[in-house]
Amino acid sequence: MEKSKISIIVPVYNSLNCLERCVDSICAQTYENLEIILVDDGSTDGTGQLCDKLAERDRRIFTYHKENGGASSARNLGIRKASGEYIGFVDSDDYIDADVYQKMAEIALSENYPVVQISRDERDEEGKRLPDVCVPPERVRFCDAETFIEELLLHKADCSFCTKLIRKELFAKHRFPEGELNEDFKLLVELLGEIPGIAILPEQGYHVVCRSDSTTRKRSADSFSRVFLDIVENADSMQKLVDESYPKMHDIAVRFNLYQRLDYMLHVPLSQMNGKNAFYRNVKRYLRKHIKDTLRNPYLTKKNKGYLLLLTAAPKCVRRVHGWKMSLRK
Repeated sequence: MEKSKISIIVPVYNSLNCLERCVDSICAQTYENLEIILVDDGSTDGTGQLCDKLAERDRRIFTYHKENGGASSARNLGIRKASGEYIGFVDSDDYIDADVYQKMAEIALSENYPVVQISRDERDEEGKRLPDVCVPPERVRFCDAETFIEELLLHKADCSFCTKLIRKELFAKHRFPEGELNEDFKLLVELLGEIPGIAILPEQGYHVVCRSDSTTRKRSADSFSRVFLDIVENADSMQKLVDESYPKMHDIAVRFNLYQRLDYMLHVPLSQMNGKNAFYRNVKRYLRKHIKDTLRNPYLTKKNKGYLLLLTAAPKCVRRVHGWKMSLRK
């Protein structure tokens, strides 16, 4: 089985305090026919030099340095350099169990699956388990592509490429979209159009570490991550795709659109909730236009509907109240 090489791509940026743990967990894999590609994305804290030192320890590690361009551009460089028949991704903050790629490779090669997914958990910086984002299956499950898309729209499926082993040939015509923060979702949907489905393993062998200084989590009162704009734009793209290719999922796609806009409205800074912000105006316009969908959609919870209706009627007032409630919980 180990005649098939796996290329594991790690995009790296200013990860001095966590990179070594990440790389050590990859080097410890029981599946040994690996190449580990570290792509230093213009780090400024000495991480680039650490990448070179790690490469000296293990002949399977290869380091590439580039100007800062974001995780997608780093991953795309790694794909170009990869020589394996399968590709995996690990974020430099995270770490994996020693048998992750052994288990995924066994399923991929024995059943000829183009994509296999391991389950994951999330932990804080001290190692404490956080609530599961995606509930793992009780046993190995093959999920056909259309069902997986449906579960993505219902926020039940894992869109991360870090939990997946992917046949390299699938990247022949596809790359991660650069300059975006919701890049995994868009590319995964493209690939799902070309494969029968994804095999999902129950073991939570991939460990996501939620760093307090993460790009998508660190916020002051007026800061705002681009990710909340990207998720709305992706929702619009998904609505178009669903209506063209999966019309039976129309209501699910509408629910996804409303939910993503709810997420935007709960995170956009109060200072940007004004008439000068064209994106904010468009989100408000969408919510007002889809009040009937909010009321009637069977896939929205009562809580979702309540927040959506309140944010449609009095967004700034609701955000202030929401902010007070969240501060009291801390």
